[in-house]
Amino acid sequence: MADISEQKNTNGKILTGNVVSSKMQDTVVVLVKTYGQHPKYRKYFLRGKRYKVHDKGNTASIGDKVEIEECRPLSKEKKFVIVRNLSK
Repeated sequence: MADISEQKNTNGKILTGNVVSSKMQDTVVVLVKTYGQHPKYRKYFLRGKRYKVHDKGNTASIGDKVEIEECRPLSKEKKFVIVRNLSK
């Protein structure tokens, strides 16, 4: 029988951001920055969104760059899980 990690299909979003808080148990807060364009004035601007992300074993710390993936809802606000740590 195949391992569960091999059968995983990625239908959700994959985002990259920085860890800004790791005070909770098995949860970190990741800030994802994206560029947007104003519809009328066509000026580009930076916007950021904070996601609560599941981090089994508290492996990530503040300042780490991580890749996160959308998954089933794990709690009221956690709908992402850390895929890999890009830099420490």
